[in-house]
Amino acid sequence: MKSKVAQFISILLMLLVTGLFWGTWFAMTRSIEIFSAGEFIKIGKVIIENVATPMRIIFPGCLLFMILSIVLVPEKNSTRFYLMILAFMFMVIALLITLLAEVPIDNQLKNWTATTLPSDWETIRARWKFYHMLRTFSSVAGFGFFISACLKSDCIRFVIRD
Repeated sequence: MKSKVAQFISILLMLLVTGLFWGTWFAMTRSIEIFSAGEFIKIGKVIIENVATPMRIIFPGCLLFMILSIVLVPEKNSTRFYLMILAFMFMVIALLITLLAEVPIDNQLKNWTATTLPSDWETIRARWKFYHMLRTFSSVAGFGFFISACLKSDCIRFVIRD
């Protein structure tokens, strides 16, 4: 029962993390080039302000419950166990991309104005777009592998009983 509860909480937190990345990528990042410099700065600052604090709580919580789920898997040499490990690795990759690529760019963007843009701002924007796409698909892959592990373990029945 503990294992199923941990998996369920992991799924909910992964849904929030992946949903945020997917929503931003789907709604904005795919067409980011059409925004003027001023629009890009404003949108970027608003998104940073809206997500920075909640993600500092949700993302680590997600990883902690994923670790708990992995630890609580009874059969350590099983498909479920390895799918969870793979899912965790993809989520760690998403976190590393966030911390090593996205946050440094966000920290630059927070100080920009339309008149103080660096001359290479479009290159920086393209780099942000690339890493955001990698982070998004890494988290989607992690979510997919974790759901596969849960379906393999039938943890969904914890919520939806026959």
